[in-house]
Amino acid sequence: MDFKKPEKGKHLGLRIDNELHYKLHYISNYYGRSANGEVIYLIRKAIEAFEAEHGKIEPPAGAE
Repeated sequence: MDFKKPEKGKHLGLRIDNELHYKLHYISNYYGRSANGEVIYLIRKAIEAFEAEHGKIEPPAGAE
């Protein structure tokens, strides 16, 4: 049988300095999120603000 792994989403490596790393974890802990969850939240809020000003971004056909 041919089994496919479930889609986990895209991976994004990010290099940040120690101070920014500490502050990210501090804020994410404050809000009860993981650092990854906080980054996703912040990206979504930035996209929401951008689209409110510039219009909805439509992914190209077939983009995954």
